[in-house]
Amino acid sequence: MELIVKPTEKCNFKCTFCSSTNLVDDKASLLDLDKIFQFLKRFPKTQTIIVNGGDPLMVTPDYYWKLIKYLDDHDLETSISFTTNLWDFYIRPDKWIELFRHPRMGIATSFHYGETRRISKDRVFKEEDFWNISNLFLEKIGYRPDFISVISDENEKDAIRNVELAKQMGVECKLNYAMASGDEKNPYLLSKIYKIYLDIIDKDLADWEFNTKQLKRRLYQGATACPQNRNCDSTIRCLQPEGDYYSCGAFGDDKEFPIDFEAEMNSDKIERPLSKNIEIASLKEECFSCPMFQICNGCKKTVKDLKKANLIENHCVGMKKLSSKIVSINEQYAH
Repeated sequence: MELIVKPTEKCNFKCTFCSSTNLVDDKASLLDLDKIFQFLKRFPKTQTIIVNGGDPLMVTPDYYWKLIKYLDDHDLETSISFTTNLWDFYIRPDKWIELFRHPRMGIATSFHYGETRRISKDRVFKEEDFWNISNLFLEKIGYRPDFISVISDENEKDAIRNVELAKQMGVECKLNYAMASGDEKNPYLLSKIYKIYLDIIDKDLADWEFNTKQLKRRLYQGATACPQNRNCDSTIRCLQPEGDYYSCGAFGDDKEFPIDFEAEMNSDKIERPLSKNIEIASLKEECFSCPMFQICNGCKKTVKDLKKANLIENHCVGMKKLSSKIVSINEQYAH
C-alpha cells in the first residue's frame, strides 16, 4: 500500500493550473497525524507516504519529525516522499536541511515552462529560479531533486524542453497531463501526451522522462504508476486535510468516491470504489477490444474527465494515429 497525504491546502505559489489554488476557500485545515498513525497501524507494510499539497513546506518541520518518530518507534520500513515547490527551503534552507537529509526522506519538486507556474499573481516561476533552487539543494542536501512538469494546452509546445532541462541537470522529470480539477475546465488529451512521449523516444531523451520509460511495458505488463494505474484503488489511499479518505488524490480533490475511513481501519477488507463503478470502467464499450485499452483506460479519473468534457472521440482519433507505433515499441520490449 502507498499513502498520499495532503497535510494542508495552503501554498505559497499562485499557479493557475493547480487544483489547490481554487478548490477551497478555507485553507486552514491541517491533517491530524493520528489519522496517519491509525492508517499505518492498519497497513504497517505501507511502502511510501507521498506528501503533497498545497505545499508540504507550509507545515512546520515538527509535523514531519513526529511522523518519523512514529515510524522509528514502530520499526516500520516506510519512506517519505515530498513533492514541493521548495520555495520555503530556498528562502529558509536552515529550517529544512536536517529533515531533508534524513534517510527516510526523498524530495521531488516541480517545474515547467510557460506562464502557469507562478510565485505570485504577477511573477512567473522561471528557469533561472528553478536553477537557483536546484543549485542550493545540491549544495545543502547533496543531490538535485527530480521534478514533475504538468503539461496543458498552454505549455505543450515546450514540453520536451522540460526533458532537455532534466538531461542538462542530470535528473529525471515526469511529464504529467493536466486533469480537470481546480481551474482546469477540460483535461489535457491523453493522446496528445502520448504523442509527446513518442517524440521523446525519437529524440533519444527517454532516459530522462519517467512516463516514457513506463510506456515500454504498459500494454503487456499493465500500468506501473499513477496516473496510469487501473487498479490503483487496491494499492493507494489518500488522506485530505480535513481527514476525508479516498483511493485517488485527484478524485479526492473533486470530493468524489470517498471511502469510510473508520470502517476500513476496522476491517480486513480493502474497499475498491473505483473498480465498482461501471461509468468509469472504460471510455466506451469498444475499448475492451482495442490494443490501447490499458493506456486509454488506465486512469479512472481520466476516463471520467474525458467523458464529462465530451472529448472521447477527439482522444480516440488521436490515439489511433499513435497505436501502431506504441504497439511496436511494446513488442520490442516484450521480446
